[in-house]
Amino acid sequence: MAKNIIIFVLYHKKNSVLKKLLPIFSYILHPIFISLYATLFYLFYKEDLFSAQEKYFVLIQILVINVIVPVLFYLLLRSTGHVKSVMLSQTSERTIPLILQCFLYILLVKRSIVITRYPELHFFFLGALFSTILALVCTLFKIKASLHMVAICGFAIFVIGLNIHLQMHNPYWPALLILLSGIVASSRLEMNAHTSREILIGLFIGIMPQLLFLSLWL
Repeated sequence: MAKNIIIFVLYHKKNSVLKKLLPIFSYILHPIFISLYATLFYLFYKEDLFSAQEKYFVLIQILVINVIVPVLFYLLLRSTGHVKSVMLSQTSERTIPLILQCFLYILLVKRSIVITRYPELHFFFLGALFSTILALVCTLFKIKASLHMVAICGFAIFVIGLNIHLQMHNPYWPALLILLSGIVASSRLEMNAHTSREILIGLFIGIMPQLLFLSLWL
């Protein structure tokens, strides 16, 4: 009896710790940071092709365009009452940020991450652009997709593709990204931010454009 009580207490303590840890991943792996993570991964594995100065230049561009500008725009929208949370929990809050994100991705693929210099990363951002457009269309039809899943699943496909393309024969990175995708899904469900249907919609929107463009550079 005492043994069963101890197991019961330990089980609930473990669950309590997991419930506290899972929401952290929603912030660490927020869609706003995924572009930066993908760029870091790309530059790390193709380091021989780029000088240190060029790497810093690319990272600064991504940081400014895909992190700082959206954060500043979010603060503006929040101050005017158009959004209430950084998680954009309501579909009505998503339209303007997603339109902005589309323009930022277009700027990247047209001016910064060009196909002649960064072909694989170019197609990753092109896939991210199409995923964002699909998420925007869903929003216009009042369909809520998990933007976290859109971002992390797109990143996972990019890492898997790069692993094959560069013949890295490293199963750990793809496995880690697949694991993180599952953790993010669990995190969003634990926070009651999405339903299972919204998670699956986000997964589909994140994966399909990346898979379609994968055939152009793999």
